[in-house]
Amino acid sequence: MTKRIFLLFIAILFVFSAVLPTSIADAAEEKIKMAEQSKSAVLLERDTGAILFEKNSHKPLPPASMTKIMTMLLIMEAIEEKKLTWNEKIRTSEYAASMGGSQIFLEPGEEMTTREMLQGIAIGSANDASVAMAERIAGSEEMFVKKMNQKAKELGLKQTKFKNATGLPQPGHYSSAYDMAIMAKELLKHEGITKYTGTYEAYLRENSDKKFWLVNTNRLIRFYPGVDGLKTGFTNEAKYCLTATASKGNMRVIAVIFGAPTPKDRNAQITKMLDYGFHQYEVTPLYGKGKIMSSIPIAKGDKPVVRLETADKISVLMKKGEKKGKFSKDIHVKKDIQAPIKKGERLGELTIKQDGKVISKTPLLAKEDVNRASWWQFYKKVFHYFSKTDAA
Repeated sequence: MTKRIFLLFIAILFVFSAVLPTSIADAAEEKIKMAEQSKSAVLLERDTGAILFEKNSHKPLPPASMTKIMTMLLIMEAIEEKKLTWNEKIRTSEYAASMGGSQIFLEPGEEMTTREMLQGIAIGSANDASVAMAERIAGSEEMFVKKMNQKAKELGLKQTKFKNATGLPQPGHYSSAYDMAIMAKELLKHEGITKYTGTYEAYLRENSDKKFWLVNTNRLIRFYPGVDGLKTGFTNEAKYCLTATASKGNMRVIAVIFGAPTPKDRNAQITKMLDYGFHQYEVTPLYGKGKIMSSIPIAKGDKPVVRLETADKISVLMKKGEKKGKFSKDIHVKKDIQAPIKKGERLGELTIKQDGKVISKTPLLAKEDVNRASWWQFYKKVFHYFSKTDAA
């Protein structure tokens, strides 16, 4: 009897020893394998910010020229804030002209427009143009770097620290795949940027004997449908990096790779990530950016109400084939709001629910300025109110 039990135990042990490793292998096969030849990676859906795939995405690493995503973001913000114009001539300092690495060979004293400088940065990854723009916006590259780090802090980036505007190797200059994706998401709010990052080739100094041909360092712009940015990077330390973005239908994704061994590996891994995102997921748009969602009364203002608009596009991300369910919205606004109100001031929040579960929260912003009413305006309001009361 004891012998039979022992033999049965041995048989069971044999079965488990044969089956268990196979089961583990099968489970590993079921897990999506991407970015295997990179140090870190992330795939993010732009509208919702949902992470579709990640590998060491919060690991701080040298970003090389992907740094210029933040540089371009600050350029676009300066233009939006009317602190800079597209046609302004930007003068090149000796320091900017001395930058090594990728460049458009600016000479000391040479001038190019903001538009041309941005072409050099977005298409040709020009270090000299990056520093020239940094000096124009902040007075010096050092002061511009302070702005870069301040913006990173505003965006909640925990694994990013900039030391220069170019991404040239420098101790203590680092970012992460996740942080880079968030920077890219912010840059893409400036819809005009893909006109530059999505251009494959262009010319600078066309009407001179120093005509310069720009070819985009991001080859996927030419070879992957829908790719229109954003920025490559390479140094010996960082290896081959890329923050790419592509759109298909209603969906835009951002894919980031740090530390691929070759450009071919980098592009292949990004391609696989983009394919995965578009094949497995879909986006249902709910509201566009700037959609008026409500209006609220303003005390002591030169306008009786202020309209509230969405701060960004609002969409719902789902796996393909999943049932969409029922969507509902809740609008919460501040109470007892008084003038003055500035356009873009956050005055409320839009909450989207799917089958009763909160899936997104979006700020609601003031559509326009509301100034404090003058005494004359206040008098007219009071007079109008009592006139209506008497008439009643």
